[in-house]
Amino acid sequence: MKIKSKILIIAGSDSSGGAGIQADIKTVTSLGSYAMTAITAVTSQNTTGVLSIVPIPGKEISRQIEFTSKDIKPNAIKIGMLHSPKVINSVIKSLNKIRIKKIILDPVMVAKGGAKLLDKKSIQILRNKLIKKVSLITPNIPEAEILSNTKILTIEDMIFAANKLLSFGAKNVLIKGGHMKSKQVHDVFLNKNEIVKFSSKRFNTKNTHGTGCTLSSAIATFYSCGKTLKISCEMAINYVNHAIRSGPNFGKGHGPINHLNTFIIKKNLNE
Repeated sequence: MKIKSKILIIAGSDSSGGAGIQADIKTVTSLGSYAMTAITAVTSQNTTGVLSIVPIPGKEISRQIEFTSKDIKPNAIKIGMLHSPKVINSVIKSLNKIRIKKIILDPVMVAKGGAKLLDKKSIQILRNKLIKKVSLITPNIPEAEILSNTKILTIEDMIFAANKLLSFGAKNVLIKGGHMKSKQVHDVFLNKNEIVKFSSKRFNTKNTHGTGCTLSSAIATFYSCGKTLKISCEMAINYVNHAIRSGPNFGKGHGPINHLNTFIIKKNLNE
C-alpha cells in the first residue's frame, strides 16, 4: 500500500499502548500514512490509572520537532500532551520555525482515570497562545469547560463554549460530547461560518482509553490527505466508533480500543 501522507505527532508516551503516542502511531499507520514523533513525556500507566510522569525537557522536544521536520517535512501535525509552560512555549517556537499549516491540537488535560496532566499556567498559555497557531482544537467537555470557563450541560452550552474558544483565536473547534449524559453522543464542529453536529450511537462500555488521541490523529491524517476539516472530523468520528465497537476488552480498568478497523475508512480515503 502506498503511503498517503506524513504526520508529525507531538505527544506523551503511554506505556499501556492505549493512548498517547502509541495510539497516535497506530491510528496514522492503520489509515495508510507515515507517523513521526516528538515525545513530550514518558508515563507509567495502565488501564487503571497513571503511576508516574517523567517530562522531556522543552529543548529536547524542540530538537525532535525541528530535526525530524528538516529531513522529512510533515503534511500535518497532531499535538497532544504538553505538560508545562516551558514545553508549550518551546513547541510554539518550533512551529514558527517549521511552518506547517495543518495542525490539530488535542488539549490533553486529564487522564481517563482522572489524573491531572496540565497545570493552570500551562492552560493559560495554551488558551492565549497555542490555539491561535492551530487549524483545529478538539477538547472534550471537561477540557472545553476549563478552557472556556463555562459549565457545559447541553448542546447549546457546547456551542457557547466553542464560540468562546473562537473569540480567543481558535480557527475551528470540535467539542467532543462523550461526557454528556445522553442516549447518543453529540460532537459539535464550529467555526465562524458554520455549526455542525455529529451524532453517534453511544456504546455501553468502559473501554474508551485513548479515544481522544485516536480521534485527533485520525483527523490529522484525513486532513493531510486533502479532506476538508469538517469531512475529516466526520470520518475520524466514524473510525473511532468502529474502534470502540470492536475493542479487545484488555485490562481491568478503562481498556483500549481497536485501531485495526480500517476497511471502510481506507475505502473512503481513496475516493
